[in-house]
Amino acid sequence: METTEKSGRARSGRRWPLVAASAVVVPLLVLGLVEAALRIGGVGYPTSLLTPCTVQGKPASCYNLFFAAPFFPAGSVQTPRLYSIPTKKEPGTYRIFVLGESAAMGDPDPAYGFSRYLEVMLRQRFPSTRFEVVNTGSVAINSHVVLPIARGLAGQHPDLFIIYSGNNEVVGPYGPGTVLTSSGMSLPVVRSSIFFRSTRIGQLVTKLGSQKKDWQGMAMFVDQQVRAGDSRMQQVYANYERNLRDTIAVGRSAGAKVVVATAAVNLEDCAPFASLHREGLKDEELRSWDGLVQKGRDLEVAGSYAEALQQYQAAAKIDGEYAELEFRIARALKSSGDAKSAREHFQRARDLDTLRFRADSRINDISRSVPKSFSDVGMVDTEDVLSSASSDGIIGGDFVYEHVHLTPAASYLLAKAILLQVADKIPGVALQGDVPSEIECERMLALTAYDRSRIASEMLRRMQKAPFTNQINHAEQVQRFTLEAQAMGEKPSDTLAEYEWAIVRAPDDPMLRLRYGMFLFPYNRNAAAQQMALAQPWDGYPVFLPDGTQVR
Repeated sequence: METTEKSGRARSGRRWPLVAASAVVVPLLVLGLVEAALRIGGVGYPTSLLTPCTVQGKPASCYNLFFAAPFFPAGSVQTPRLYSIPTKKEPGTYRIFVLGESAAMGDPDPAYGFSRYLEVMLRQRFPSTRFEVVNTGSVAINSHVVLPIARGLAGQHPDLFIIYSGNNEVVGPYGPGTVLTSSGMSLPVVRSSIFFRSTRIGQLVTKLGSQKKDWQGMAMFVDQQVRAGDSRMQQVYANYERNLRDTIAVGRSAGAKVVVATAAVNLEDCAPFASLHREGLKDEELRSWDGLVQKGRDLEVAGSYAEALQQYQAAAKIDGEYAELEFRIARALKSSGDAKSAREHFQRARDLDTLRFRADSRINDISRSVPKSFSDVGMVDTEDVLSSASSDGIIGGDFVYEHVHLTPAASYLLAKAILLQVADKIPGVALQGDVPSEIECERMLALTAYDRSRIASEMLRRMQKAPFTNQINHAEQVQRFTLEAQAMGEKPSDTLAEYEWAIVRAPDDPMLRLRYGMFLFPYNRNAAAQQMALAQPWDGYPVFLPDGTQVR
């Protein structure tokens, strides 16, 4: 009897691994069959970064319009400016990929982003080398998306990865302040979610379980406030550091050099978008705080900055977590002549801003420290570069349009810093002499007075929407962009001549052709259509005029 029981237990013990294996294998097999059936049935879409295409009759890889779908709700998918990569990398070609968010892309106009300045500088300094600078930056993404982009580019024979990111870690996909996906998750869960949403099964489930959400820009996030002390911020920093390390590792494994840049943000001319009082603040404390701040405001308006500062500092002793108060303290200090202390409070105001659209101090510290753990990874401290170039050491509207997007002056300085970082790593003989000046670069990029006015008008339009309308210096920003939009000071014939001069020197530059076509449109539709067609080299892709008319 005892022998029989032992024999039964032995057989049961032998069956248990088979049962456990079946419990895992069978569901996976079923899911695999369902996934295959959905693919065969044409349900869903491939979400790889690149898709085969032809450019002027030659094989290439083009950006896949469905790549970003797993990271955005239906109706809100954001795509970068379309780019393509030749399948064959010609001898003597140096291929550079720029990774990051809208600031890396060059928003509000990629024609004048730092990658464009870098391309011009490289052409001038290394005339014997052919440079392919591919900007993959995109609106509203963050490091959770940058990493898959890097993986998708790894097989494209990269020579250099430039990573400029960090602004959207809270509001971008999977951040605690997002409206795009689930939020505040640990990295293993985030990556599992990305994988699932990339499958046809995941796409079907997501489609059935979500509602269409039209893209409304930054206004979509106004209710997504996150305190600096929120426990979820520690997960944000940990996720960003891990993603950054893994992105660097992808580039290095692909044989590319890697440069990481900190994210510069507007401190002086970008008031916090939202503020929250410290938790536990009592009613009588709040009344005292309000009274002190109101007195400070009145004194500040009257030009009594030292007295206003005293009121603000007294209020800060009651509640020092209110971002707007820190911004007021910073302005009072600067007006009193203490720029060094003002900068510290402007930074603190940025870090306390509860609508976290700007990379904070901790994010940039990670961008500084992570490259140091790799012996061959470069780092450009954009914050330091632009602060050093500012008259008072505080980054403001001269270098950042609104909150994070770089002006042409800033793009030039960042590109120059990157060039100096990588120049000795580029094969070929560089020309002797200095880096091209800002004016020389702008001429080759055809940055005209018309374009400056056009971009200022776009920024003025953006200023009319939340969360900008909630800033205490909103009126000042509107006035600044209004004046810039009106200050064209150039005849159309002069603009035309500037574009034609630049195109003669870079006839194959599609961005030049595109912007030239936009300029020509009000004057000569046929000439505009010709330039637009030249700006769209991808075979089979339609070409549209600014009014939506399809010309190819």
